[in-house]
This record gives sequence, structure tokens and C-alpha cells, in this order.
Amino acid sequence: MTSLFARFGEMKQQGEKIAVLTAYDYPTARLLDESGVDLLLVGDSLGMVVLGYPDTTLVTIEEILHHTRAVARAAKRAPIVADLPFGTYSTPEETVKNARRLIEAGAHAVKLEGGVSHRAQIFALAAEGIPLMGHIGMLPQSVRLEGGYKIKGRTQDEAEHLLADAKVLDEAGAFAIVLELVQKDTAHKISRSIAAPTIGIGSGSECDGQVLVSHDLIGLFPWFTPKFVSPKAAVAQAIREAATDFIRDTKRSPEPLP
Repeated sequence: MTSLFARFGEMKQQGEKIAVLTAYDYPTARLLDESGVDLLLVGDSLGMVVLGYPDTTLVTIEEILHHTRAVARAAKRAPIVADLPFGTYSTPEETVKNARRLIEAGAHAVKLEGGVSHRAQIFALAAEGIPLMGHIGMLPQSVRLEGGYKIKGRTQDEAEHLLADAKVLDEAGAFAIVLELVQKDTAHKISRSIAAPTIGIGSGSECDGQVLVSHDLIGLFPWFTPKFVSPKAAVAQAIREAATDFIRDTKRSPEPLP
């Protein structure tokens, strides 16, 4: 399975950007796959944009498994990465156990948050041959501890810690690393310092690729749009208009009989 991800390293070497989008259901995954996206992510962001949770910390492994199975039924060409949700990788043993469940559900790789702090878990996955995508910078699963979504890597100390995180993941053979809300210059430095491709989200254009929540990309979650997103469609408005037309047509009084 590792060979499935070798091309991402080649894309980095060749200067070809990697396009990643989230998918949580069959029709979305199929449309994105048919569009040519490089990688599909069953992210725990589904907690907010699909399940209505206030953040990602309430997402369960069973919910991720459910949505991973749906995406796996749709995707024919793009590899699938599934998030290990909050509280499912506290120990190396737990990490491997839950990662295997996600692979059995149809994921080709798993993603976890953290670097140096989760070195044992990261290398446990590597020892088992389970492909891994890292995630450093702003960590959504730690949002309650940090009191919000804040840009990382602004100070030299923060930048050095992020680089250390990235190098742990790179050493373990992570096929890519998400950099979320990392200060642009720091993200650029990390990208140039490691072999693994970096996938930015709100971290500037110098990363080796970009990832977005598909709902943000197509305007399907209008109640909140991150500042760094420029929606390419207005699906929420189209749904409202279609529903309004249906309701009007249904309630319109029929023509009286002659």
C-alpha cells in the first residue's frame, strides 16, 4: 500500500502541487474523484459541517468509520485518508488498533494530529506498515485547550517546535503532512526542510499542496467560512432556491375546475 503514496513524493520533487479535498458521503466523494482530485480526506471536520457539533472533539471512531465506508464505495482512483478522531490514539497500541479499523473500512491511510508529542504512536504505525499523513500547526482536536483557532509559527520558538514535529513525521515515513494555520514563512521553511510533501490549509501558497473542507469550497456551509477560503460555488443558495420553488409550487392553489 505504501507504493500507492509514492507518487506524492514524486509530485513534490517535480514541483507539481497536490490537491486534497474532504469527502464524507458517496455522491460528494464520487464527484470529487471523477473531477481528478489527488487525495480524498474523510476528516473529523465532518463533526461540524455534517453532524452539527461545535468542534471536532465530539466525533467518534464509529462516525468516522461510517463515513469512510461511504466514501470508499465511491472512490475509484483517488486514495482515501481517514482521520483518527480525538481520544482514539492515546497509546501506540490504541493507535494501531483504531488505524486498522479505518483501513478495514476502506481507508488507504490514516491521519493524526501532533509530532514530537506523539512520536511513539507515529512510529508504531510505521512499524505496522500503515500509511500515515501527519497534521501539525493549529490542531483542531486541541481547540478547547488552546481557546480557539490561532495561527502557529509566528515566533522563532514556535517555528522550531513545528519543524521538530515535521521532522519526526518525516523520519517515520509519513507520506504527507498537513500544515494548518501555520505562518507563511514558517510553512515555507518546513516545506523546504523535509522530504514529505506539505499540504497547507490557511498556511500560504508555498506548501507542496492544499487541502480544503469541500463544504467551504462549494459554499455548502454558509454559517461560517474561514477567512482564507474563496468559495468556488454557492451550493447553499442553490438549495434554498430549489426548496423555495418546490414549496411555492406545492402550496400554489390548483386551477379551479370548469
